[in-house]
Amino acid sequence: MDDTATKIIEILKKNMKEPSDDIGLETPLADLDIESLDLAVIVFDIEDTFGIEIPYNANEEVEDFATVGSVVDKVKSIIADTSSATA
Repeated sequence: MDDTATKIIEILKKNMKEPSDDIGLETPLADLDIESLDLAVIVFDIEDTFGIEIPYNANEEVEDFATVGSVVDKVKSIIADTSSATA
């Protein structure tokens, strides 16, 4: 697991009521029992940690946030897009 994934999992655990030690890239976010307000805090925390903005439209991007791995991939994609836009 790379640094981005590790940081995202740490953020998830920090904001969960009952953090689990067995969170992996294939873990569905629905299985983490995260409340909607906690999810908003998690998104803000990820944005602050990586210096990015995560566009989110629940109707269009649900698949981007289905699993921990899909969140990691989305964050990496945004970081890459941000880096190439500023280069």
